[in-house]
Amino acid sequence: MSKPAVLVVDDEPDLTELVALTLERMKLEVCVASDLAQARSQFGRRRFDLCLTDMRLPDGDGLDLVSWIQAHHPQTPVAVISAHGNVELAVRALKLGAFDFVSKPLDVGALRKLVASAIKLAGVGDGTGTFVRGPQLVGDSRPMQELRALIARVARSQAPVHISGESGTGKELVARLIHQSGARAEAPFVAVNCGAIPTELMESELFGHRRGSFTGAVADKPGLIRTAEGGTLFLDEVADLPLHMQVKLLRVIQEKAVRAVGAQQEEPVDVRILSATHRDLAELVRAGRFREDLYYRINVIELRVPPLRERLADMDPLIDAILHRLARKLPGPAPRLGDAARRALHAHAFPGNVRELENILERALALNAGEEIGVEELQLRAAAIAPLATSAAPPAAAGLDDQLEHIERDAIVRALEQTRYNKTAAAQLLGMSFRALRYKVKKLGIE
Repeated sequence: MSKPAVLVVDDEPDLTELVALTLERMKLEVCVASDLAQARSQFGRRRFDLCLTDMRLPDGDGLDLVSWIQAHHPQTPVAVISAHGNVELAVRALKLGAFDFVSKPLDVGALRKLVASAIKLAGVGDGTGTFVRGPQLVGDSRPMQELRALIARVARSQAPVHISGESGTGKELVARLIHQSGARAEAPFVAVNCGAIPTELMESELFGHRRGSFTGAVADKPGLIRTAEGGTLFLDEVADLPLHMQVKLLRVIQEKAVRAVGAQQEEPVDVRILSATHRDLAELVRAGRFREDLYYRINVIELRVPPLRERLADMDPLIDAILHRLARKLPGPAPRLGDAARRALHAHAFPGNVRELENILERALALNAGEEIGVEELQLRAAAIAPLATSAAPPAAAGLDDQLEHIERDAIVRALEQTRYNKTAAAQLLGMSFRALRYKVKKLGIE
């Protein structure tokens, strides 16, 4: 079996020799080109499993080569070597389709990890937008076909991806698919709900701590970022990160290193960052509530998950897939969904998207005692068909504060009912943090 081949494009003999020696010790075949013309000529003669190029070349730059390889040899990952601190060029390379980047002076350990991850891509996926392993997205509507194609494309990169979309659309599932379809599939996938971690514990939870660094720190703790070493860190509801944590996260992304609370120095970390939120990050940047520099670093590639109302052609496959999955947990034959109940689901607005559909069907199965699920077991109220904010108003005689409190209370109650009293899910549905919802529930006396 032939060894994987890597093309190194650089006009500095010392750096080329270091890279070639490192790769040859990894039992890889190494070819060398000193400029763009030679690199294109090499691609004309053979196939490469990876191209590693310097950013500055005699007849152009690495960005030109990244674009050319994406156009003519899209199955070949290309990584760039950038000057230390030149984050803007590295981000441009990732946007153009580069697999990853490594900074000068070269860290041999980081280079080995990058190359090993890139070589793994040869055995992941079939290049057609399908997946080798893991859960699948349900539905064949055009929006879902486009989403699958995007997932397959971004899975071949290490670039940070920001997943946008309304609550309940399946953003975490998309993140898991990106992870499972890429070179890091065998490494950990660590999901973090940024809105569910108390602010005072967030730094310790994410970055870890050293024993004795604060009261209660009785042992070293690695933190969630280091737990994801070699794999993927998924920051759900990233908009809920406090500003001081945004600064620390930005440094982790730029320096690929993390410093635990109480530690004297940073330690290198190799993770891919995926993030998601149902809120408008660009608007939060304009309002000064989210750092612009972090926004551009986590939003190198943006991927939008469509709401259920934009993929109504998928409603029947979704209903059947969810019922089949839920029914496997039940003893005996699964009840079928009656025609009237199916029509009622098609007429429902689903402000909570797929998560709301799952909750409705799970509740219906729990209530059902026969062979068919009827409309009454879905418990779809006419008022629930409208969005949460359009609830019935209090009497006109009530004061403004009372009216606002009534609307707020009603929206929270409906969100809690739709999520089966899961406060984290209800907070996401309402667009607020878990702590804010907990405060409102207590203030309004909601049981």
